[in-house]
Amino acid sequence: MNTLVVSLTRALSKLSYCSRSQAAKLIDAGRVTVDGTIVTDPTRRVNLHRDTIAVDGVPLKPPREHIYILLNKPRGYVVSRCGDRNSQTVFDLIKHEQTPHLVPVGRLDKASEGMLLLTTDTLWADRLTGPDAHVPKVYHVQIHGKLSAVAFDQLRAGITNGGELLKAAAVSVLRDGLRNQWLSITLTEGRNRHVRRMLATLGFDVLRLVRVQIGSLTLGDLPKGAWRLLSSDEQQLASRTDMA
Repeated sequence: MNTLVVSLTRALSKLSYCSRSQAAKLIDAGRVTVDGTIVTDPTRRVNLHRDTIAVDGVPLKPPREHIYILLNKPRGYVVSRCGDRNSQTVFDLIKHEQTPHLVPVGRLDKASEGMLLLTTDTLWADRLTGPDAHVPKVYHVQIHGKLSAVAFDQLRAGITNGGELLKAAAVSVLRDGLRNQWLSITLTEGRNRHVRRMLATLGFDVLRLVRVQIGSLTLGDLPKGAWRLLSSDEQQLASRTDMA
């Protein structure tokens, strides 16, 4: 079997440009060409070494070597290449020659802030986000109001929302205000808008949500909107499950 001949959606994924679901949207929008011709069929077979695949006129090439990036995502930025063209995306913040090949490791919604990992290494990304990974992620969350002891127990035991059981591996109070409360919430599995949905089910509005840790890797004092490359040791810290 020739592993170089794959579907067009798979090709964009293997070239570390985006996920297959994102690729399907790009293809449907007519933004992908093969050898200069627009292709709107996501199942079209292409040869990764022979065919020239481009997105918005920019040819895609396999990265020379993988890179691993830590970004402090500001509020209001989208973690996607395929959204509204007028939206600011996290890729607008990263100036690197391999930016077209970067994929986000997990997600943060537009209103959320903090630690976001991006890489050209899709296998590494899968190890951190796969259903069996259980890599802990820590969020600092500001809510309107204060959790009761019963609410703390509910978050740890799990809350059903939209047919999914959502729960926190750990919850603690960081500080109390007159009307608001800052919480530290640790997740070991990632559902869409996991933290916001849990708290909304209990009747709490999230005012701010900042991810500060993935595995044993912390955000530190990296300024908002800034990014840096990870060392090989930090790549290992991001996948640790012991929170050392």
